[in-house]
Amino acid sequence: MDRLRSPGGCAWDARQTHESLVKYLIEESYEVIEAIESDGGPAAHRQELVEELGDLLLQVVFHARVAQERREQDGGFTVSDILEAVTAKLIRRHPQVFAAEYRDTLGTQASEEALHSRWEELKKQEKPERKGPFDGVPPGLPALQYAEKILAKARRHGLEPAPGGEQPGGIPESGSEPGAPASEEELGERLFHLVRQASVAGLDPERALRATARRWAGDRERESAR
Repeated sequence: MDRLRSPGGCAWDARQTHESLVKYLIEESYEVIEAIESDGGPAAHRQELVEELGDLLLQVVFHARVAQERREQDGGFTVSDILEAVTAKLIRRHPQVFAAEYRDTLGTQASEEALHSRWEELKKQEKPERKGPFDGVPPGLPALQYAEKILAKARRHGLEPAPGGEQPGGIPESGSEPGAPASEEELGERLFHLVRQASVAGLDPERALRATARRWAGDRERESAR
């Protein structure tokens, strides 16, 4: 990457910025997901996943090299800074493993609920500027994932009603056939309700819809090939 960004290297690579690389970061992330969920055999799956994770890693290296060209006071950093920061975060957020005083109180076999509670406390200490219950949830997430995240946050803050305790407008009674939504607002209510049900059941709505869409597309392709 140093060679590509330097004089005599690649003109396209040299003119990229953090902002111009965003779309590639998103694209490579989704290609990793596709590789993970692919139906190929173990050998093909391994090759595809290695390749796509490499492409994603390249994006990290690319961003680090772009930042390296700036002074630290102007937002510059290196790959080493990234690795040091993530290592420190892993140690800081796993005191039950790395800190003796917490191993004595929490224990390495502490319940998932206790560990999650401690994780949230540590995040609050690290990000004191986050005051609201939904601060820190990226609004640019895919819609189903965003809804899932804010519902999880709401439950942790006691803002989410008990399962089955609330029926959003436009949601048909169980067993009835839903009609077409009359507006985007009604459609949003229905989708949000489905995400809530999925969350209570421990299901991943994003993955479920993606799998269904892939099956549907595959069925249509097979029909058209007949």
